[in-house]
Parts: sequence; structure tokens; C-alpha cells
Amino acid sequence: MDTNTSSYTPLPSGTPATPRRPLKGFAVIFASVIFLMSLVALIINQGPPQQDGHHHKKQSASTASSETMSYSRLPRGIAQGVSAKSNPSFSDEASYNWTNAMFSWQRTAFHFQPERNWMNDPNGPMFYKGWYHLFYQYNPDSAVWGNITWGHAVSIDLIHWLYLPLAMVPDRWFDANGVWTGSSTILPDGQIVILYTGSTNESVQVQNLAYPANLSDPLLLHWVKYSGNPVLTPPPGIGSTDFRDPTTAWIGPDGLWRITLGSKVNKTGISIVYTTANFIDYELLEGVLHAVPGTGMWECVDFYPVSINGSKGLETSVNGPGVKHVLKASLDDKKMDYYAIGTYFVENNTWIPDDPKIDVGIGLKYDYGRYYASKTFYDQNKERRILLGWINETDTETDDLEKGWSSLQTIPRSVLFDNATGTHLLQWPVEEIEDLRLNSTEFSDVLVEAGTVVPLDIGTATQVCLRICNLCYIPFS
Repeated sequence: MDTNTSSYTPLPSGTPATPRRPLKGFAVIFASVIFLMSLVALIINQGPPQQDGHHHKKQSASTASSETMSYSRLPRGIAQGVSAKSNPSFSDEASYNWTNAMFSWQRTAFHFQPERNWMNDPNGPMFYKGWYHLFYQYNPDSAVWGNITWGHAVSIDLIHWLYLPLAMVPDRWFDANGVWTGSSTILPDGQIVILYTGSTNESVQVQNLAYPANLSDPLLLHWVKYSGNPVLTPPPGIGSTDFRDPTTAWIGPDGLWRITLGSKVNKTGISIVYTTANFIDYELLEGVLHAVPGTGMWECVDFYPVSINGSKGLETSVNGPGVKHVLKASLDDKKMDYYAIGTYFVENNTWIPDDPKIDVGIGLKYDYGRYYASKTFYDQNKERRILLGWINETDTETDDLEKGWSSLQTIPRSVLFDNATGTHLLQWPVEEIEDLRLNSTEFSDVLVEAGTVVPLDIGTATQVCLRICNLCYIPFS
């Protein structure tokens, strides 16, 4: 036997070999088997048990549906023209067999969140007649995004909150698909105006005006939507779903109020500026307040002054020597809040960053965790600027529905210019948070030499503050 041309491996020595059938014989047998199997399959498919065939179709449809849900499901909000408002999930089942006890300890103790259901952006914060007001994007019907209304809560210390009735609901054509993000402005005569984005019955983003029904009410329980809404519609060159989130207004030397909104042109993120004398009639100014190529859609733009030499916040209209301006944008593409510090030129309504290398969207962030859609306000009660932000939890929608809630707000922070860097902001939890501390232990004049370890008995502390050589103040938890 010629092993060099053999088509099989020889049997071990001593084992009787079976004579090899011709290759043509194997082919005939193989073809016969295939024919018989095909014939049997044909008879089965044409026989009476149609239930099996129906079951097969049902399974296929189910599989296709599952694949579509798993791989083609868009996060909530994108189809409606806003940033993603849900986390990807490849299953409609909860990630764990949750119990009510587990949910109870997952609820926050100090961060604001509604009693139940979905929440996202903070809206229109202000201090009025002894109360801090927080409005927020809220779904009163479910723990997932949708049916967005303005929730409302008040506090006397920014820590303990009282829930109030809904401030505004989507009940007009100009906000039929959502009462979206907006800001409040307190005018010199005590009037209050709110500008907010409405998604119309045709899903066009427009800007609407609202005001309190009763200014003597410190809780501001009732709000009136201006009958002539919308007061602003997307201008030429701006997409119908790329025009949202008006800022708090500031007044210029010409006596006109100014607001800015976020948008984009192709992949360039921009903030555009309008002027108004009465918050009803507006003029779009030429150019933009600022633009950064490659940063995509800008949402929830914020614009405010900071003092470079002081320890107090500034009212939003302040400008002049010793003042810088912060421009912040929530980047739809990155889901992060970026800011930069620069100079505002009121004569042509433009803002220029001090350092272009750390411009908006390519440099500094307010927070490096899950933090988005932030908003500041000037607290005239304590002369400070307060920052609030939305924390989007990482749970899936299925888990959120099991819990019955989703998202929370950050602990409010005070914001100041950082003289040490000249480029950063200093953020610190509002001073009221210290009232939650039960006790403290202080150590002074502790010498820590190079290469040494100094033990300190701090018990079960949850926050430690270090002052090193009286040069820096570093918190950590």
C-alpha cells in the first residue's frame, strides 16, 4: 500500500483492516440518505399538525423581536430631540430580585429627589421671600422619561425640601410634548419671569414665557403661561430640534435684557444671543456668543460672572473690571458638563476664553462623575452663586420601574473663581450642609515629617478636612 497517496490513516499494526469501499459507493449512499431525509421533512411539513408550524413562526417572531429590542432600541429622548434619558438594557427583566428593604436604603438621605418617579434637569432655581425654589424635569406618571412637567419643591436651607404641586404641565400646543428646561429671572421691580423650552405638538422646540399668578405668595404655587406663546421659534439655519434651554437673563448697558440658548451648526456647538425689553418681543443678534467646532449640540447653556478678587457671588448682570465670565455647556454627544472662564465683551455680545486650549467642550468639567444639565443661580440672600446638577443613576429602566424612582440632584454647591489657578472654579457644598454634622474632632499643630506616619483617632468620621501649611484646603470623603 502506498501510504503517500492514502486518503485515510492506516489502522494500528495488528488490527485487521476492513476492505475499502469505492468512493463512488459512498457517494451513492450519502445521496440516498439525503433524499430520504428530504422526503420525510416534506411529508411532515404537509401533514395535519399545523400547531407545530404555528409555534415555529411564533418563536421566530419572538426571536426577531428580542433582537430588535436588544440591539436597535434607542435610549428615551433621542427620537424626541433631546439627549439620551435612559441607560442601555439588553433584557426586560430586573437585574436582581429586589426587595422593599433594599430599595429603602437606596433612597438618598440628603440629596434632593422626588417622592417617586423620574426626574432630570434642575430648572429655574431662585431665592424668593425666604424660600429657595427648585423646579425640575419630572414625569408624574412613571419612573422613566416622558410626559415631562415641571416639578416644584421649596427649602429654607437647600438641604431639607418640601414637595409642592406641579408648577407647569404639558397642556398647550406649544408644549404638548413636554415642558422642558428653562430658567428664572427676577427683575429689579420684583417681577419674576420664566423662559422655558416647549416641545410643540409637532415636536418643534420653541421658547415660552410664564410668570407667577400671585407674587405675594412666597411659595409661588400657581403659574400662568403667556397667551402669546411661543415667544421664540428656531431661526433660519437652526434645526427644529436644536434650539433649547434659555438661560437666566442679564441686562446690558443699553437697558435691554439678553438671554442665550444652546444649538449647533453641523458639528459646531454654539450659543446664540437674543435681546428683549419686555420678554415678549426679541431680536436675534448677529453672530454667536461663542462657538467651538467639533463639540456637537450644546444643551443647558449657563452664563454668569465671577469676581476674580472676592469671596462672594455676583448677580448675573454684573460686568466690568475684576470680573470674569463663566460659559458652561452640557454636551449632548459626551453627556458631560464643560466650562471655561473668559471675558465677555458686551459691545458685540461675544465671549472669549482666557485659554483656548481649555475652551468649552475640550477642557474643564464641572464634575467627572455622572453629572449633567447643571444650572446656577444668584442667591441674593447670602450673596453667593449656587450650582445644582442632575445625577443620572446607572440603573436600567427595568430596575427603575421596580424601584419606582430614577435620578437625584447633587448637594447644592457654592461657586467661586480660583485665584490659585486663574483657570478653574472652586466648588464647595453649601455651608448649610454642616448643620447635618453631629460632632467633630479637631487636631491642630500636628507635625508630619517626611517619611513618617502620624496616627489620629477620628472615630467613624465620614469627612476629613486637611489644612496643610495654611496654603491649601483639601476635602475628601
